[in-house]
Amino acid sequence: MSDSSSGHFLYFAFGSNLLKERLHLANPSATFFSIGRLKDYKLKFGLSEKHTGSEWHGGAATVEESPGAEVWGVIWTLSNEHLSSLDNQEGVSAGLYSPQEVSIETDEGMIRCRTYQMNHFHPCPPSPQYKQVVCMGAKRSGLPEEYQRKLEEIPTNNYSGPSILDQIKIE
Repeated sequence: MSDSSSGHFLYFAFGSNLLKERLHLANPSATFFSIGRLKDYKLKFGLSEKHTGSEWHGGAATVEESPGAEVWGVIWTLSNEHLSSLDNQEGVSAGLYSPQEVSIETDEGMIRCRTYQMNHFHPCPPSPQYKQVVCMGAKRSGLPEEYQRKLEEIPTNNYSGPSILDQIKIE
């Protein structure tokens, strides 16, 4: 996962951090490494019981063990100096998510990566804005088209107000 000799670590993103511009808000060292899939997990949307509100105005992505399922995502290389900013972005100190080390299947073989799993998960649909960021990131990253279609079919909560999406400058 982390190669201290190179000063970098690998991070598997499956939610809003699929979109480079979102990830770069707090982690400017992130560079695309590969796409990959996390086998025997499924993508879920919800809130942690400790966090009833959300900057996204709806559920956020997490992964949950599920034999036979798969979650596609992006592997990013980040400087070790951004490990704490990534943890902060994911709400680790607030108890929202916990870091996990997972094996990601890529064309080059299995790669160990850091990812995050929501604590005390409660289902909640994502806002249209959050879903848009996830789908845009999946498309720009080149995730499989069938998986992109599944993401497009995710129901939302119909929130129509402002969101963090307004802070992201899309290239």
